[in-house]
Amino acid sequence: RREVISDLQLNSFKTNGNSYLSAHGKHKLTTQEEAKRSPYEFTKMRLLLTNALSPLLLLPAASAFVSITPRHLPAVTSSSSVSVSVSALRSSSGPINNVVLSPSDDATQFDSHSIGTARVHRYLRDDGSDDAEYVMWYHGRCKDLNSPEKSLPPLSTGRIGRATSRNGLVWTKCDKGSGSETYPAVSLGLNEESWWSFDTAHVGLGQVMLPMSTPAVLAEGGVYLMYYMGGTHEETFVSSYLDDPTAVPDDATIKGMNLRVGVAMSQDGLTWGRVEGDDPTGAIMSPYDRSDPNMKWMSAEAGYRDDDNSLLQLDEELYVGWPEVVVHHIGEGASNVMSVNSFANTVKGGGGGSTKPPAFYMYYSTMLKDCKTKAIGCAVSEDGFRWLKRGTCLRPDDGGMDAGGCARCTVIRNQVFDPDRSIWEDAAGWTMYYEGVSKEDGKHRVMAAESDDGRNWTKLGVVLDVGLEGEGGWDYNGVGSPHILRLDDGTTRMYYTGQGKDGHTAIGIAKAETDGAAVKFVREVAQFSLA
Repeated sequence: RREVISDLQLNSFKTNGNSYLSAHGKHKLTTQEEAKRSPYEFTKMRLLLTNALSPLLLLPAASAFVSITPRHLPAVTSSSSVSVSVSALRSSSGPINNVVLSPSDDATQFDSHSIGTARVHRYLRDDGSDDAEYVMWYHGRCKDLNSPEKSLPPLSTGRIGRATSRNGLVWTKCDKGSGSETYPAVSLGLNEESWWSFDTAHVGLGQVMLPMSTPAVLAEGGVYLMYYMGGTHEETFVSSYLDDPTAVPDDATIKGMNLRVGVAMSQDGLTWGRVEGDDPTGAIMSPYDRSDPNMKWMSAEAGYRDDDNSLLQLDEELYVGWPEVVVHHIGEGASNVMSVNSFANTVKGGGGGSTKPPAFYMYYSTMLKDCKTKAIGCAVSEDGFRWLKRGTCLRPDDGGMDAGGCARCTVIRNQVFDPDRSIWEDAAGWTMYYEGVSKEDGKHRVMAAESDDGRNWTKLGVVLDVGLEGEGGWDYNGVGSPHILRLDDGTTRMYYTGQGKDGHTAIGIAKAETDGAAVKFVREVAQFSLA
């Protein structure tokens, strides 16, 4: 792998397909069994799965929390039934129109059904010019991938594309992508070359980084890293994800829920090459499964240890996705060290070892196998390619606004703006913005938590609530997948995914306002364009 990185060889490695089959043979292979079920039965299973996975979905489907009765079925039996014209967003009658990107009107585009998880960077060129460029990566799903015949989970994942802007408000989708992709304008699509790979059915965006440059300056020859998740056509049982497994037939299955995390590299941000990880599927991170012989060394019984050298017992996981990766600044005098001894486990199963702090932290969304809890896990890495799990770092609170689950987050180093010099300076601690789901109304909201070490988090509550029907209502049904961008004038902007009552999705913006010690986000007026 290090040879691939140093030489910038971006082609995927080949691995033994038999190894994949032996490691994952406990799941059923793809069949056409769902085609034999009645439309009502298929729709019922899809709604039950949406309910169960809502904290990990794009946002809950418009009818995900209504009673499952035949009179509700016409609203969800086809992808077209939950679509809305883009003009409805353009002509919003509310006082605030903060949408900056929507699904494509063109049915041939990869994002014709839904979009989500915007990751935005603002770059200054290193040639001395004052020109700045905003770049957004996001994932989208076409109407074909969302058809019932595909049997994929009701997510916005599918393929990953790119958009650009001069001011962060008016965006143009890129019409160029990787030349190897079957859809136009796709930067990273389905893996059609390696049938055994983890990302053959759909992919979704986690984070994009420039670790060999700086986050603010786009240097010539810089190398991008994209962390993403993917699922396969392999079937898993729907009952595995439900609190009540008897709610669906014993043989009910879903494709693409066996999510794993991967990484890709690029020199231009448009064309990406996969870098194969240590997992037999090519992933760099897989759900922890005690019965997997490849993960035996990760148990407390085998001597797996935490940062403080104590034995660490990991929670078993059903999937891992939406990776958020944070660069840790290493060096003498580096501020805000997350953990002094995060690499006590540098050697598999070993204890003691190096006290070198990690270069990368990853926060990912998961579902815990034993209790079906949607939570956020943590892992650390020295090189950004080989990761060591550090367990679950954020769980739902009973009675809280996230009692239904915690998911998709962004983590940023705390900074303070110096108005005299117009620069942001590092401060102690970290802030996590994450997606919390209420058990009371089933809606998603953006919440916050703070930490001194990146491992132990204190929740701060809701920072961005759902929209109001009387104010446009495009994000009335939920908000989530936050991403934070600090601007030169001292303001902090959030890009987020919103969903309306009709199921339509879009990317919106909000800005931070301080009320005493508390920070809340209010919707920012925007104009936008669609390519």
